[in-house]
Order: sequence, then C-alpha cells, then structure tokens
Amino acid sequence: MTRIKTFLVTVLCVFSLTGMQAQELNCMVNLNTQKIEGSDKKIFQTLQSAIYEFVNSRKWSTFNFKQEERIECTMMITINSRLGADEFSGSMNVVIRRPVYNTAYNTVLLNTIDKNIQFKYVEYQPLDYSEGTYSSNLTSILAYYSYTILGFYLDSFTPSGGSPYFEKAQDVVNAAQSSSDPGWKAFESDKNRYWIVNNYLNAANSELRDFAYKYHRLGLDMMYDKVDQGRNVTSEELELLQKLYNAKPNLYALQLIFDAKRDEFVNIYADQRVAPMEKTNISNLLKEIDPANSSKYQAILDSK
Repeated sequence: MTRIKTFLVTVLCVFSLTGMQAQELNCMVNLNTQKIEGSDKKIFQTLQSAIYEFVNSRKWSTFNFKQEERIECTMMITINSRLGADEFSGSMNVVIRRPVYNTAYNTVLLNTIDKNIQFKYVEYQPLDYSEGTYSSNLTSILAYYSYTILGFYLDSFTPSGGSPYFEKAQDVVNAAQSSSDPGWKAFESDKNRYWIVNNYLNAANSELRDFAYKYHRLGLDMMYDKVDQGRNVTSEELELLQKLYNAKPNLYALQLIFDAKRDEFVNIYADQRVAPMEKTNISNLLKEIDPANSSKYQAILDSK
C-alpha cells in the first residue's frame, strides 16, 4: 500500500499546476523518404527538425511535467510522393508509451498508422498553429496527434482523465471540416482521425475509458508486487472489451487497442503462473475479438 501511495503522489506531482513549466511530450520524429527519387533531400531534414520543434517545444496543456516525466512517443512519417515543389503525401505511424509502476517496462498505449496524410511545407517557413482555426494541414495533423497523445496517456492514470485533450483533438477535427484535405471527415472512412476521438468521447463507448484506466492503473501497475490481483483486473477488463465487441464489432477503437496490446496480452497470459483454465478462457476471448490474429494467441495455450 505504501508503494501505491508513493506512486499516486508521484503521478499528482507530474500533473501539478504549479512549479517549473516544461513541455509534455518527448517525441522522437523520423522521416522516411526512401520512396522519393533525387539527391536534393535537404528540405526533408529541415522538415524533420521543424516538426520536432513544433511538437516538443510547444506547451499543449496546463500541466507541468519535469524533463524526465515527459511522455515518450514517436512520429514516423513516410513520404510516399512529392506532389509538387512544396506538397507531399504519405503516412504517419504514431506510438505512445507509458511506464509501468516500479518496472523498466513501457506499455504501448497507441500504435496507429494514419495512411492518408497530405500537406504543404515551404522550407524554413515557421510552423504556426492557433487553436480553433485551420490554416495548415500539417500543423493541424501534428496538433491533433499531440492532443490525442495526452488524451490516451492521461486516461491511463485517471478515469476519463484525457477528456479535455480528446475534446481539443475534436476541435481540430471540427475546424478541418471545411478543408479538402483527407482524413478529417466521417464519410471518408470508418478508420481515420475523425473516428478516433469520436469513439473515445462517445458515452455509449464508456468501456473504452474504463479499460484505459483500470487495465493500466489497477492491472499492470499492481503486478509489481500483486501479480494475481493485477491480472484479475486485466482479465475483467478484457471481458469488458468482449462485451463492447459483441455490441459493436466494427468499432475502430477496438482495433487500436489490439494493435497496441496484442503482444502484451500474449505475454501476460503465457506466464506459467496462469492457471490452464484461465489461459484457455482468455485465449478464446482474444481470438473472438481479434480473429485475424488468432494464431498469435495460440502461444498462450502452448505455454500450459
């Protein structure tokens, strides 16, 4: 109990509204330009630096993080084509990681690929963004994912703690509705930026927010010294996801959870300390929700 109290104090300090200000994100930014022909790629080096500074130097919330407490994340941008001198298209892989209490292990909160990004960038032109407005697709995408990162991260520490930042991400979506740039509108796809925040802010999907908090805070964080108790919570939360899947099998957020957690689920239940019956039940549950990856969950049964 003392360890848990200490951890809670630490978390509260992380999200304190007083003290020295520090930006929230420690985001690694990489650009992959292998598909672009030509030797003059200096603009991409400048672009990578500009994105890094925009994401990591801007303050996205009212919270104050110490340098070592900043949120670990990655933005891997793959440029597939150069549409003009200053216009590009490609994809972006966004990964968010969260430390698990008293371990060296970082759990993945989100691992998603935005397959349809298109933007203009003039070399050395500042990347500007103003809340509530849409002036640049590039900065809107970066702002959207910065707020979404905060939403996912804070949800894992406090029940629905990320709501203000999912709402800010939704504001970015709303401001982009008048643009012709892809990825922002509901009718374009059922798996895009619009639907991520829609899924998480929709009260009818409350199981998503319950899972985010209980699985991480009462499940993974408890496993340091109370393995069985923590795993009981993760099992309960997986059953909650099963209930949501039965009601909404095509919910995009469920795919996002499994894309981030698939290997972690296997590692938790492949542990030799897990009873054979529980291995069977969880393996069947995971195969039901994530049928395209059923073969992965066989590793749980093979560990009996």
